[in-house]
Amino acid sequence: MNALAGHTHSGLASPQAKAESLEVLSFLDEINDELEDTLDIIAPSAHLRMALHLLHGHFDGKTVTPTSMIGASRVPYATANRRLKEMVDAGLIDQRPRTKTGKSYSMHPSEKLLEQWMQLSGRVRRMSEARFGGRGRASDSKDYYFGGSYSAAQSIPPLSVLSEPLKLPGGLRVLVHGDPTFMVMDTLKRQFEQVIGTTIAQRAFSIDRLRDEALRNAKRPTSRYDIIAVDLPWIGEFAEKNVLMPLDQVMDLARLDPADFHTAGWKAAHWGGHAYGVPSQTTPELLFYRRDLFAEAGLEPPATTDALLTAARRLHDPRRGRYGIAWNAARGTALGHTVLMTMADFGQPVLDLPEIAGGFETDHLAQGDYRATIDTEAGLRAAEFLLELMHYSPPDILSMSWYERIRPYAAGSIAMAYGYTLLAPYFEMDESSPARGQTGYLPHPSGPGASPVAPVGGYVMGIPANLPPDRVRGAVEALSVFTSPEAQKLYIQNGSRTNPRYSVGSDPEVRRTSSIFEAVDAMSWRDELQFWPRPPVPEIVDVIKICGEEFHDMLRGITTPREALHKSQTRADAIIQHNRNP
Repeated sequence: MNALAGHTHSGLASPQAKAESLEVLSFLDEINDELEDTLDIIAPSAHLRMALHLLHGHFDGKTVTPTSMIGASRVPYATANRRLKEMVDAGLIDQRPRTKTGKSYSMHPSEKLLEQWMQLSGRVRRMSEARFGGRGRASDSKDYYFGGSYSAAQSIPPLSVLSEPLKLPGGLRVLVHGDPTFMVMDTLKRQFEQVIGTTIAQRAFSIDRLRDEALRNAKRPTSRYDIIAVDLPWIGEFAEKNVLMPLDQVMDLARLDPADFHTAGWKAAHWGGHAYGVPSQTTPELLFYRRDLFAEAGLEPPATTDALLTAARRLHDPRRGRYGIAWNAARGTALGHTVLMTMADFGQPVLDLPEIAGGFETDHLAQGDYRATIDTEAGLRAAEFLLELMHYSPPDILSMSWYERIRPYAAGSIAMAYGYTLLAPYFEMDESSPARGQTGYLPHPSGPGASPVAPVGGYVMGIPANLPPDRVRGAVEALSVFTSPEAQKLYIQNGSRTNPRYSVGSDPEVRRTSSIFEAVDAMSWRDELQFWPRPPVPEIVDVIKICGEEFHDMLRGITTPREALHKSQTRADAIIQHNRNP
């Protein structure tokens, strides 16, 4: 992850989170110092001193050795050595070889010690607040990466180190997207290196460059990466082009607990009955809306496209520098996504998918028997809806894409915005944002006769098909760590607002960080989280681009809605036909 310099999004992973994660440990250190310095009769507790030193190192991602633990004990060497052996024998410390000879060890807290620490730190915080009064944090919705965070029932414990370091010469190599969630991993680099026992080198690219690099990597004799992040719509293309290896061939998928993943996110990782990745981000596109502005205007949260247009019209006030709504309307890929999702809002998938309860069936796509369905009556209603949205959008809407639509919403100049949950930190973690604490989260409002949909986006992490066999086992272990509930909770505590797992979304501390997790879980249970709006067929990237070009001409007034639909349909048909008969 040392290649992330220059990609970090400021403010998304606060340095305060790291300081707070060590707060209880520091408090106990200071109490120890005061007692020993004030009362000469009190001797240092070697067990406690070494345990605190070990936990400090674990949470701060620093290597702890037997020598450093003995030095932290403040007792004579022989005594400290005996106490250290007692802690190892008691199962409180895991030792991991640092060299091939096995004569040098690094020390790590065991699951037993972490569990005991969780209980102790929770009691310390509760007792101190009960005795001396709280410090106003109850309403602050902050999370802490220390024991207090995990004291509630059903809380997910912190990450523990692997029993053996991964055998990956040169360290783990990862290719990811440069978005806020993956950037959170940069701040956690040292901790993950401790967990897996090797260095991590990560490259982060924009979405189009990421796809290009993944495709180039597949043509190399051997992969440059052990793990790559894959946008959900690419799964079919990457499976067909042998970019990724089927995971069921190299690991037992049951160990991942598939039932814990949001159904749409887990199904989207499959092609032809095989899983090609593990969800690392499940980030639906939602409608963000300002609850305070809606309340002032006497408006209800919009459940339909008509209600959305009414709200946008009421809240649109350019003279005061406020606009009704922002969305992806930049030419090409950005607008193309909007077109497909808006068609879904009117009940029309971009392909002729069979309708089933709760949506449309996608399991047959690997058979190749599908065609584009753009030039339809539902497609026309979607096109006319987008034209109507233009009236209540900011003047630069036709150049707005992923981040551009969220920044003005965070700044307070937009009343509503379509956006992925991964972008929520731009306003949720900015104390100056008028949208902070005032944002409601909804699935896409639906057109007449259609059902609300929250189109699923995000990334899976997969293993390149051309990865040398001697690196596959290490890549599988690292993949399991990065997508585990413990890791997902850690990402959220450091600023992420994406989550692929039910268990993480129901964690009490996670729920306190943002209402977005409860909202998304509810949408998932109601079958509103769907990935069929962007079916992962090999041609989908081209189809998205086509729609983004033809509909951009329509929004600029160059063509009519029917012309845009016809041209998109004709070009999409040609792409699909060419792919079948190259």
